[in-house]
Amino acid sequence: PVSARAWLLLSADMGKAGKGTGSFGKRRNKTHTLCVRCGKRSFHIQKKKCSACGYPSARTRTQGPGAGSLFYGHEAKAQRRVTTGTGRMRYLKSMARRFKNGFQKGETKKKASK
Repeated sequence: PVSARAWLLLSADMGKAGKGTGSFGKRRNKTHTLCVRCGKRSFHIQKKKCSACGYPSARTRTQGPGAGSLFYGHEAKAQRRVTTGTGRMRYLKSMARRFKNGFQKGETKKKASK
């Protein structure tokens, strides 16, 4: 039989050595926090860089084809989440109507003379 002291030493290490279930209890440090630009929990605290949008880089990180895996199609789903049409489109939503009317200025139209 195992002594009480030896049992305590054995039980302290059991299930904590590998990467599986037992070791998840020891994970308490955050590597990522919220990004101020995209709002996702993707800002790496030590690297000071967002893995989703690339902040603080001026150019926003692309989510399109070729940005990530070439085999699994994850980039296609990411593209759908951030592409044109997923936001307010403050400028672009009026473009079709303005194009249809020929991009009129502010003047009123003159009456057609007979």
